[in-house]
Amino acid sequence: MKRTIVTMTVAAAILSVGVLAQAPAANPLTGSVRKTWEGAKLNIVESAQQMPEANYGFKPIATVRSFGEILAHTAGSNYVFCSAAKGEKSPHAEGDFEKTATTRAEIMKAVNDSLAYCDGVINSMNDKKLAESVDMPFNMGKATRAEAIIDNVGHLNEHYGNLVTYFRLKGMVPPSSKR
Repeated sequence: MKRTIVTMTVAAAILSVGVLAQAPAANPLTGSVRKTWEGAKLNIVESAQQMPEANYGFKPIATVRSFGEILAHTAGSNYVFCSAAKGEKSPHAEGDFEKTATTRAEIMKAVNDSLAYCDGVINSMNDKKLAESVDMPFNMGKATRAEAIIDNVGHLNEHYGNLVTYFRLKGMVPPSSKR
């Protein structure tokens, strides 16, 4: 047990040095958070753009969200996670856009607006702010601002995985594979 803890501590120290050497000098953690955010955001934006409107209602089986509903869901959750990182009440509930945005244009607007909101939050961060404690959404307790953003990136990636399946079922190549 003691040996495992020592090994993990040494590994963490080595990885930290590697991250610091590769990331921007002033705010290396902020740079890493932004980089992961940009990748997740790109997949969602390109998915929304690539799928024809006729397929926005597509769902592989009746018990799952449609392609458009997944995107609308991510728009709502973007606001929830990023407002937590900002330390304010969310301007939209998680399910708002699933209920109100039904056309491709409405869904794309909701997605783009939510991503712009998150961009503003993330661009206002530095390493010190990312380490500050905030109230997390969904009764998750307290955590750092960084965790709220990282959880949102994970959530977007989770749903991008759903969208990839929908693209493949439609005989389409998903955006990240096209790149």
